[in-house]
Amino acid sequence: MESKREDRIQRLLLALKKTDKIHLKEASLLLEVSEMTIRRDLNSAPAPVILLGGYIVMDPKNSPATHYFVSEQKMRQIEEKRRLASRAASLIQNNDTVFFDCGTTMPYVIEKIAEDCVFTAICYSLNTFLALQEKPNCEVILCGGAFKSSNSIFTPIGRSSELDFIRPSKAFISAAGVSIEHGVTCFNFDELLMKHQAIERSAQSILVADSSKFDQVRPAAIAPLARFNVVVSDAEPPQAFIDFCDQSDIPLLV
Repeated sequence: MESKREDRIQRLLLALKKTDKIHLKEASLLLEVSEMTIRRDLNSAPAPVILLGGYIVMDPKNSPATHYFVSEQKMRQIEEKRRLASRAASLIQNNDTVFFDCGTTMPYVIEKIAEDCVFTAICYSLNTFLALQEKPNCEVILCGGAFKSSNSIFTPIGRSSELDFIRPSKAFISAAGVSIEHGVTCFNFDELLMKHQAIERSAQSILVADSSKFDQVRPAAIAPLARFNVVVSDAEPPQAFIDFCDQSDIPLLV
């Protein structure tokens, strides 16, 4: 029985060399066993692959962090995200037009916006859109396109997006890495088009990053740190960042 389990896991590993995730139903068809059998395979003993939100992925503990999954990241740094959310939300005023980036921090920020605040929101991710739907005085504009399930975003399939016709007063940008030398970065290249456009078109660009993101560098370059007008975090970053923000006249809100 154990040899059959090992064989199935090895076949899953081979399949994951061609893609970043496999749906449980697809894995069942691939291995010609039930979904319950696969669940038992992965739960009975440690394995190099795990089941995450209905998908089989490489266990991040056994491989470098090169991918981003909303289903995984939403369980990380929860308290840090909650702490910075109120500070970030306080920057939104009545009649603002606000761009909200993707990621798992933005729903916490949106939750803290006052219920009586009247504002317009632009977003391109499903989890951000669903959070904005809970705000009674918010007009939501969703930028559409092809849906990417790993980071829950819509990417334009043509040459234009709704953001081409909007000038946000504020853009809240999330990141997976913040470095003085290498700038602000994220995991997924397919997020860059909307992030870059939002920064370019907005009157004020606000970086929202919990303290675990400082001194981290990810593969996709968003912008130099100096390009942001405000930085919001849950706690003070290392002294070098405090000095940089002070010298660059960037308010650091913690």
